[in-house]
Amino acid sequence: MSSNLIRLCRELTDSDLPLLSYEDPLRSRLICPEYDKSAPEVKTFPPAAAPLFLLCWNISCGILNASLFPIKKDFRCCYSFTPGEHTQPHTHDYIELAYVVDGEFRQLILGREITFHSGDFCLIDRNCIHSDILQNGDSTVLFLGISRTLFDEIIQEKGTDQKITAFLQSALLKQKSLHQYLHFVPRNTSLEVEECLAALIPELKNNDAASRYICKGLLIRIFHILSTEYEISLSRENRQAMNYLLFTEVTSYIRENYASISVQDLVDRFHFQEDYYNRLIKSRTGLSYSKYVQHIRLEKACELLLSSDASIDEISVAVGYHNKGFFYKIFCERFQATPNEIRRMHLKQPPEDTTPDR
Repeated sequence: MSSNLIRLCRELTDSDLPLLSYEDPLRSRLICPEYDKSAPEVKTFPPAAAPLFLLCWNISCGILNASLFPIKKDFRCCYSFTPGEHTQPHTHDYIELAYVVDGEFRQLILGREITFHSGDFCLIDRNCIHSDILQNGDSTVLFLGISRTLFDEIIQEKGTDQKITAFLQSALLKQKSLHQYLHFVPRNTSLEVEECLAALIPELKNNDAASRYICKGLLIRIFHILSTEYEISLSRENRQAMNYLLFTEVTSYIRENYASISVQDLVDRFHFQEDYYNRLIKSRTGLSYSKYVQHIRLEKACELLLSSDASIDEISVAVGYHNKGFFYKIFCERFQATPNEIRRMHLKQPPEDTTPDR
């Protein structure tokens, strides 16, 4: 973990900061003990914080210290709790991205208890019911509240990887019956994401005219890191759903670039190992990656034969085959006829009868 990020988080809830009074309505935004588990509350953006805010929790020896930025005044909120105590079940009208800086953090999400470890992220969609479980051990957690508008801007940027864009847009935001949260686990220890979070903190504290643009850039980088350096921890059912979405995205990309596609192109685009694409495609089609690409190319070749006057050589090159002999061989194996025979058979078909019925 980054000692700089730990230091910044501790400074956010420094004991020298003035305590927030028990009567201040902002207090329940920082920590709200459970009072009625059957009636989840809806948390909205803090005043003047849109489109992004940061909530920091530092927990030690049964004491939770919290602070929130941007805000007009510096303060800390202090709460003494009983280990195992839950916060009030709640939803948000924004996207929440939580990061465990140090220790462990537990949440009850959609009735399932989940433990997050140092380095883990949890992305929670709007309308997802969850509560926090307060533990006795030391831990530090950062919660980023991201407006839907800003979130959409971030995942639509060209710098954001297609894998994370497709999954977040299709799974998290649309198919709410399947996905309302994502648990990201780091593949390897990396300080890059913590450097981005450490850079976010002073920007949110300053909250000047440039902060929105700087914060947006840092968030784009964080989501790129999530898409390339993290695994998504999923149940078996949710993993199957994710694999289907990724299969759709990968095969759409292949169809758009079939003439020149290579496995390395897919690696560069989606950031999985080479053998992953073969397994993914074979699990859905029964074909290996190379056979699937060949299948698409021959389909396109047949379409061009029937819809254009291009020569066989031109069609062969257009679909990605520069060896005419090889093209003829695989075409004949697939259609049990030569390209010229397919074209002639199409031309010999009688015209459609358009005579009106009497």
